[in-house]
Amino acid sequence: MRHSVLLVDDERFARTVYCDYLRATGYEVAAAEDAASALAALRGRRFDVLITDVILPGSDGLELLAAAKQLDPDIEALVITALDRVDPAVRAMKSGASDYLVKPVTPEALQVAVQRCLSTRALLAENKALRAHLQLFETCQRLAASMERDKLVQMALAAVSSECQGRGAVLLERARGGAFAASGRHELGEEAAGDLLAACEERLPRLSAAEPMILPRREAGVPVLFPVTDGQVLLAAACVLVPGTPSAERLGGAQFVCRHFGLALRTFGQLKQVEHLAYLDDLTHLYNVRFLDLALERELQSGRPFTVLFMDLDRFKTVNDTHGHLNGSRLLVEVARVLRACVRDDDVVVRYGGDEYVALLLGIDSGVGLKVAERIRRAIEDHVFLSREAARVHVTASIGLASCPEHTRDKAEVLDLADRAMYRGKRSTRNVVYLASKDLPPAPAR
Repeated sequence: MRHSVLLVDDERFARTVYCDYLRATGYEVAAAEDAASALAALRGRRFDVLITDVILPGSDGLELLAAAKQLDPDIEALVITALDRVDPAVRAMKSGASDYLVKPVTPEALQVAVQRCLSTRALLAENKALRAHLQLFETCQRLAASMERDKLVQMALAAVSSECQGRGAVLLERARGGAFAASGRHELGEEAAGDLLAACEERLPRLSAAEPMILPRREAGVPVLFPVTDGQVLLAAACVLVPGTPSAERLGGAQFVCRHFGLALRTFGQLKQVEHLAYLDDLTHLYNVRFLDLALERELQSGRPFTVLFMDLDRFKTVNDTHGHLNGSRLLVEVARVLRACVRDDDVVVRYGGDEYVALLLGIDSGVGLKVAERIRRAIEDHVFLSREAARVHVTASIGLASCPEHTRDKAEVLDLADRAMYRGKRSTRNVVYLASKDLPPAPAR
């Protein structure tokens, strides 16, 4: 590609000679005789180098240089003048000139000065590109390190939109049933995000895992779909609304972000799976005590009422002694299924340890909690356990109940009160539900 030079000099002879010098070297040269025509040329197209005399008709060459830098900060400037003094040279350099030559200028000196300007321009452009790549790399590192999904989505959409100089972006993910739905947006209102989804719906099934898709222009701009992938698996799509079709360089930058976004989503999903497993009981696949602690803390912070049921199977040791520990474990798994069937999907059921279980009933006071506890007690009493093993075992459970805020607002105390109520049942008839009270004796140490 030929480099372009704009030469500004009020002397016709100087313009002719210098233009001939530069064209002979292979540059594309345009000439202007004053600042006004030079500015008109600069507004019409981009030049790589501006060569200007210091003294111009009705203007100052350094003022022209300042105006040129405002139009194109990347333009390089070379000042030529007959004034062989230090002061104009200093002013020229402060105004952004790369070099200063005193007339008469030889062809070799002019060519060397222009080449030096172009080398400086290339180095600055390379430095700018490196800074942009470094910033993009740092953004992708932050995506990979994000542990909160909402922040990850917002960060990724902001980065993709920024790479395309977009007006906003929306993340489209496949929901249950296979349809895509907006699961996050950046600088777009709900109505605009819905409009983007409508524009993309027909194209999403045809989106490649490798290439972005530029959609027909809409009133608000041009929608561009970027695949968010895990390898060749399409996880989602980021749709960016841009003013016009982005350049190949900007499309590449946005694709780079989306690839790292896909890796971050995969890592996040794997971490959530591991985290989920860390909160599950190995035998029954109910939640464990670690999750119960988190759930109680969450409910206390929410301010909503809740009820805790503490349950213990009556005389479970005899099941192990009679039918063996393997069948005893199978019975515990069956109890877990019975408990899950007696509560809502949002309620938390925990294997507390051994043959003890805890149910956290969300948004329920002690009155409704007593009804749920009685339903559980009867379900366990009526169920025939180990029927597949031809053992047909019947067991019962004693259940203690405590509610927040009715009995306490303390996390440890609500469990303790429910535990005490359960042991009150164990010491009496068993197969019973007891409501917590402050005067019940403490449960024996486990």
